[in-house]
Amino acid sequence: MPVLNFQPLTDADKTTTRTLLHEAIPITGTILTGAYAGGSNIKNYSHGQFQSVYDYPYLSSSANHIFDISVGYDESSVLSASAVAGTGVQIAKKINMYNEYAQVLLGFTGSNNTVEIFESDLSFVDNDAQIKEGFFVNFSRLLTKDQVKKGSFSITVSSASWGDGTPGNLVFDSGLITLTDASASEGTNAGVRNTLGGDYGVLYTSGNTAHGIVFYQAGCAILSSSLWASITDFNSGSVLSGSSINPSPLSVEQSLVSASISGSCDALRHRIKTLSFNNTTEINSSIYFCRVPHNKFNYSSNPTYLSGSKIRVKLTADSQPVSYITTIGLYSTAGELLAVAKLSEPLRKDPNNEITLRVRLDY
Repeated sequence: MPVLNFQPLTDADKTTTRTLLHEAIPITGTILTGAYAGGSNIKNYSHGQFQSVYDYPYLSSSANHIFDISVGYDESSVLSASAVAGTGVQIAKKINMYNEYAQVLLGFTGSNNTVEIFESDLSFVDNDAQIKEGFFVNFSRLLTKDQVKKGSFSITVSSASWGDGTPGNLVFDSGLITLTDASASEGTNAGVRNTLGGDYGVLYTSGNTAHGIVFYQAGCAILSSSLWASITDFNSGSVLSGSSINPSPLSVEQSLVSASISGSCDALRHRIKTLSFNNTTEINSSIYFCRVPHNKFNYSSNPTYLSGSKIRVKLTADSQPVSYITTIGLYSTAGELLAVAKLSEPLRKDPNNEITLRVRLDY
């Protein structure tokens, strides 16, 4: 058996580090439209409150969940008046969906006990640039890991008329608008606001016009309906609206009122050309500096260390003892083995040298 030589570890022999690993996540419009899988990677639910997108037919065991998508608006929005007029579809669910996201990500206003309203700026309490009607894209934890990297989010959508779409898959190649959070900084947190739901940054066009926000820790992007305010056929109506009220092409406001949640989600998906970001995995490490002094660990009680009461690795009686370190064990104060580290190759040790071995535990 190898000899158990103990060397105490003090606070000076230990340190901690934090490492951030990033992975690029590109998502193409071909996946989002469902064109390559015949739509079998898009899952709708009987409750009709959101839609799920997979990278493969969702009934397959190989399918990975990409994100959920939904729509909603605040009860103070002019669109909520359609509930009173009786002309809307799923109005209560759309308002509840907005309130749920606002409550989780922003919280309440205080004495009024009402939820905050999303704003496409870094001050959601000034009631300026409010997003009262929006689309919610909630990414799976499989993609975002611990969080979305600040300054890496980009989404390209089409603001063109419906007829400009490519026949068959309806991926748009004209009227493209790219939104990014380029103003957000990972290192200094510039261009970032912290809220109940974590940090968020604003999504700007190349012309510095804000049309949405992205919550990094929550992994959620919110797109303002103002992106498509200038067109009258955001939704194709009879093809994707999910509406029995108005089968003709719908503007974005008409779609949010007259189409089902799934119908408006369909229209948005077919307008997304590309979407990309870098995710973040946080690795916390404890590093132990295991110091081997010159007068320790020079012998071994391994039976193969001796031959006829002589040390095998000594050439003459006057030679200094030599051992080879192969394993490090970390023990508790009670002598319980907690962790084992193996060296890539045996390390020679004799009374003429001292060694410091760096052991890192990741978690």
